[in-house]
Amino acid sequence: MQGCTLFKIVTPTQTLEVMQEDLFPKAKELGVDTKRYMHIILHHTRVSQEDKKFIKNGVKWLNEEAVSLYQRDYINLPKNEREDVLKAISKTSWGESFIYDILTYTFEATFADPIYRVNQNEAGWKWLNFEGGLPRPKKAYL
Repeated sequence: MQGCTLFKIVTPTQTLEVMQEDLFPKAKELGVDTKRYMHIILHHTRVSQEDKKFIKNGVKWLNEEAVSLYQRDYINLPKNEREDVLKAISKTSWGESFIYDILTYTFEATFADPIYRVNQNEAGWKWLNFEGGLPRPKKAYL
């Protein structure tokens, strides 16, 4: 990727936001702030550097696959081509793991306690008709 300017215009969180919407559109429909949650994950001291590196590499590899297939980065593709890219990477071991991890973080955001400011107004909880456990956290741990 040396000398390539293509990826300088797209941030990892922008790519992750689009990817999360493609994988689980209900989160956006509910108003869950998955972008904010990924920002928390990528900057928190309790998340290992190895995990953060895998997420960042996964975004890079996802964009490389998009460029390989369609000569454009992931977020600038139409939905059907982004789906093709996700299908292609899902057939690789890194891609399967990356999709699994991003879905996990998406679900964490969707069902997180509102103290994390990503599941506003308990939208994810209400969607499932779930009542949060007691006692509720007094501060965010992530």
